[in-house]
Amino acid sequence: MPALPSSLMDPLWVQFSTLLPEHVDNHPLGCHRPRIPDRVVFDKLVQVLVLGAAYEKIADITCSAATIRRRRDEWITAGVFTALEQAALEAYDKIAGLALEDLCVDGCLAKAPCGGQAAGPSPVDRGKQGTKRSVMVEGHGIPIGVVVAPANRHDSPLLAPTLECLNRFGFDLPEHITVHLDAGYDSLKTRQLLEVLGCDAEISPKGTPLQAGSRWVVERTNSWHTRGFRKLQVCTEVRTTVIDAFIALANTIITIRNLIHRAWTTHRWDQRPTRKP
Repeated sequence: MPALPSSLMDPLWVQFSTLLPEHVDNHPLGCHRPRIPDRVVFDKLVQVLVLGAAYEKIADITCSAATIRRRRDEWITAGVFTALEQAALEAYDKIAGLALEDLCVDGCLAKAPCGGQAAGPSPVDRGKQGTKRSVMVEGHGIPIGVVVAPANRHDSPLLAPTLECLNRFGFDLPEHITVHLDAGYDSLKTRQLLEVLGCDAEISPKGTPLQAGSRWVVERTNSWHTRGFRKLQVCTEVRTTVIDAFIALANTIITIRNLIHRAWTTHRWDQRPTRKP
């Protein structure tokens, strides 16, 4: 059974294939085994992300676990995953429009049983190893920036690097931006930071009942990450670059899926699903 439906997997691969660097065969004799097709390795990586299985469990006679890891690292070095996420955001903005005037930021904890560069003692899991994702979404819940840190890092210091992800849009930003935050960000330092950046703030005050308000979209996106991608629910990767690559791929899938959902009633294309996703 495929990890993703063909209506989502096919356009994802078409865009991904255009970003792949040209392979140069540098074998001195040219007598090595044939290179595994990129599409096969890409399908395996998507399975690892969605199912959360180990590389050895996904590997078969078509592709080994070592090939999956080696090709993954090649694509990370070439910046393919970052470029793929950026292309998906630009396509969404062009067709549906990104609501950048309302931003929501929140932290999400995940288990990290293997430790690693982005792991630390989790305050909600008896000090076991965990990692934190500081997620920023626009008004519709499309993820536009994620910063990875150890689980014992507070949300508030991660706000500045998370907001820096807006640099990916250059100067094409709304004049007035409102940042919606929960009570964990209710501090003078946070308000000063948003004032320096020229952003309005809607922060839930401490000591009051939890109020979702406009923040429900980031909570839903956190649920999309953990419910839809087992690799993000239980992070077994050690290197931060690999974690960032899987997060970028997950964000791309979320963006394309939401774009298909919104464009289903307004656009027609050859691979359009027969029913609204």
